[in-house]
Amino acid sequence: MQTVSINNFGFLIAYLVPGFTTLWGISYFSTTVQSWIGILPSESPTVGGFLYITIGSVAVGLTVSTIRWIVIDTIHHWTGISDPGWDFSKLQKNINAFDRLIEIHYHYYQFYANSIIAVIIVYSIRRISLGLWSTPLGWMELLVGIFLLIFFAGSRDTLRKYYKRTTQLLEMDVEEVQTEDSPDLDSADVLTS
Repeated sequence: MQTVSINNFGFLIAYLVPGFTTLWGISYFSTTVQSWIGILPSESPTVGGFLYITIGSVAVGLTVSTIRWIVIDTIHHWTGISDPGWDFSKLQKNINAFDRLIEIHYHYYQFYANSIIAVIIVYSIRRISLGLWSTPLGWMELLVGIFLLIFFAGSRDTLRKYYKRTTQLLEMDVEEVQTEDSPDLDSADVLTS
């Protein structure tokens, strides 16, 4: 079995964890999912259940990520974090640095933002399973609200850093190309060209 490394940790937190969280919420309505997770009193977790829950978590995680792209990305772009509209053709020399930025910022953004969607889905399913208005509001709602605020703040911070540092990386690449292609130009020539 492969161990968790920097190469697969981003995938784990971006898709698998939010996907599993959402599947856990779905288990309130599905005895099949309950058996995969092993929360039925009559059944213990199995290898087959582990495989199903892993594949299901990835599939649900990708679906949650699509909802995140539609909802959370749009909210962030409407509220001041603008999409930089990068020209990725400038990444040729810095692809490893770009991959590192994805690992240290974007995967965390995906985790925080996907977790917002997952928590909302799980909370909604839980409320419906208990009877939407038959259970009074209480500590659970407060905790859900706190987690949503934390995940929202984390998602804004990591997305902003990802955009800023990738923009810096692309600008650095352009400056390097200019100085390599025209080493005999002085700064005045570069500014006027």
